[in-house]
Amino acid sequence: MQVRPAYDVDIRTDSARIRRALADAVPRSFWLDDPGRPAAEAPVAGDVDTDLLVIGGGYCGLWTALMAKEAEPGRDVVLIEGEEVGWAASGRNGGFVDASLTHGPENGRRHFADELAALTELGAENFAGLARALLDHDIDAEFEQGGFLAVATEPHQVAALRAQAGENAVLHEGDALASMVRSPLLRAGLFSRERHALAHPAKLAWGLKRACLRLGVRVFEHTAATGVRDDGGAVRVQTPAGRIRARSVALATNGFPSLLRRNRLMTLPVYDYVLMTEPLSAAQLSDIGWTGRFGISDAGRQFHYYRKSADNRILWGGYDAVYHRGGAVRPEYDQRPETFARLADHFLRTFPQLEDVRFTHAWGGMIDMSTRLNAFHGTAMGGRLAYSSGFTGLGVAATRFAAAVMIDLLAGADTSRTRLRMVRRKPLPIPPEPLRYPAVQLIRGAIARADRNGGRDGLVLRAANAFGFSFDS
Repeated sequence: MQVRPAYDVDIRTDSARIRRALADAVPRSFWLDDPGRPAAEAPVAGDVDTDLLVIGGGYCGLWTALMAKEAEPGRDVVLIEGEEVGWAASGRNGGFVDASLTHGPENGRRHFADELAALTELGAENFAGLARALLDHDIDAEFEQGGFLAVATEPHQVAALRAQAGENAVLHEGDALASMVRSPLLRAGLFSRERHALAHPAKLAWGLKRACLRLGVRVFEHTAATGVRDDGGAVRVQTPAGRIRARSVALATNGFPSLLRRNRLMTLPVYDYVLMTEPLSAAQLSDIGWTGRFGISDAGRQFHYYRKSADNRILWGGYDAVYHRGGAVRPEYDQRPETFARLADHFLRTFPQLEDVRFTHAWGGMIDMSTRLNAFHGTAMGGRLAYSSGFTGLGVAATRFAAAVMIDLLAGADTSRTRLRMVRRKPLPIPPEPLRYPAVQLIRGAIARADRNGGRDGLVLRAANAFGFSFDS
């Protein structure tokens, strides 16, 4: 029998209360709204020749440029970004740093069961390498390894969390859960300390940019790549103000339409939305019992993620995942009042102790989704161009691993990374329009029904799973 879940699309909080909470929220990312935001580098003007060109100034591109320059200091490396470094998903995300390369162990078992042990080890090595790199390059990204709490809001989720408890994941219920966080909607929590961290997303991107510049990477912002083609043993990339000829290219544009036509059906641009509260007092944090420095996510298929900032604001995001017809990516989609109202409603129901809290920022942005919920990799143009894409909202750490994969692929190296089936095989493509939009809406409805039905997949999700498609909100 279906029961009404703790969270749903119907708003239950008084509308006047929601309006008050959102009244002062500015329509931009809290992370990017920072006085320490660096000035943009000049755009390309004229023709440029280089050994390695990196296209894209998010985490994936920045890690690629940095690691390539570290490996070969004499190599000329150029990075171009169509807007400013970190302006898109890398400066708008929740700042959860997870070691998983497979979007969690369950999804990893589904797609890479025979490789899961190797992928887990590589993910742990990559996570540790990221932490070391922040120290080596003096990057103050507000990096905190405080752990992660997965919380159940429905009875079936409690059973699922119990099944996952073990040596490195401790189940908390009753008073034990209340000692970590107090909410009338939370039934249980599974706490994991290892291989989870929080970071300031924009400061991470800006710190990587500064590290690249210090090592001699040439960075050009406001320089969009408008075309790419083979150019007789090199790759020619066209920009509005000139062309770049590179002996190799790393393509790290992720959710934006790929410069390689073959990859345009491999990702789906999905919009995710976030609220940020005003700073909370010590008394307010005590009221909700959340005094630790760990991140939280609830265990539903349509889930929320929440964490505290360095100044004790609460970031509250997720639940709605919105695909716009035709795969359009537009600035006006960064704001969605109906989603902000729903998020505020869910927040106030989760923490009724904070009924007078106001939100200072409300924003959204596009992330890239693949049908197996993790990144895919490959080469084109005779191995002179490598690409990685499809991180599906779990790319803060995984983009660093993808950078290492692209560097290996461009070198033609046989490594533990390039031998992975994750690297050698692609996810299933996403149907093109006009089929794509109704298919996405069908799946979204099926996910919501599964949450209402004790987590049990209906016919639509069972059929999708049988074909090898993975889905999440």
